[in-house]
Amino acid sequence: MNTVLAIFKKEFVSFFISPIAYIFITVYLAVTNFLYFQTFFLVNQVEMRSYFSLLPWVFLFLVPAITMRSWAEEKKVKTLELLLTWPVSDVQVVLGKFLASFSFLAIVILLSLTIPVTLMILGNPDPGPIIGGYLGAILMGAAYLSIGLWVSSHTENQIVAFILGLVAIFILIMIGSPFMTLRMPSAMVPILSHLSLANHFESIERGVIDSRNIIYYLSVIGFFLFLNVQSLGSRKYE
Repeated sequence: MNTVLAIFKKEFVSFFISPIAYIFITVYLAVTNFLYFQTFFLVNQVEMRSYFSLLPWVFLFLVPAITMRSWAEEKKVKTLELLLTWPVSDVQVVLGKFLASFSFLAIVILLSLTIPVTLMILGNPDPGPIIGGYLGAILMGAAYLSIGLWVSSHTENQIVAFILGLVAIFILIMIGSPFMTLRMPSAMVPILSHLSLANHFESIERGVIDSRNIIYYLSVIGFFLFLNVQSLGSRKYE
């Protein structure tokens, strides 16, 4: 556990050494607040449904930008080989990097808590959908991170890692959309709908905390972290 924490601290601090982290936070808060409050005064309802409905698409660009340098940078500067010679397991390295990325994303998400505070000042919002929305955002964001980290482990080019991560997440969002399922055999529709990252978030953001949605996101996180560990293992034999 101490090894995981050491890798976590190294990775987490590295986010804030460069100005990129502050640019991420500023852009995220500026874009989401602008888009939310642009419609808030038109709808005139004290709720955050429109805010959370933006997140699957905002995260589509934000999360690959967070993970693109994780493994790609290690490969580019040739520190990955050095790291793998240390007395640490692949699982510990992957967990340390994932926890660092997750903590950074959680901070970005929690900085938007000024919105529900503002809503409580303006009126009496229903806390259920807001709590569910934040829980869903953290779970969905963690699933996106696990996919982005796995993609980053296959290239040393950060731009390639960003684009491939974005494409992989986009496919897993769209796979259960009506645009895709309308063209599929009816027997495939429930399977594709279940695999969609966005469909499970829609249930949670309505304030319905269904254990099946939580299990789905935890399964996606575990599956792609497992693939990430396997990609490091295969690299040792190259």
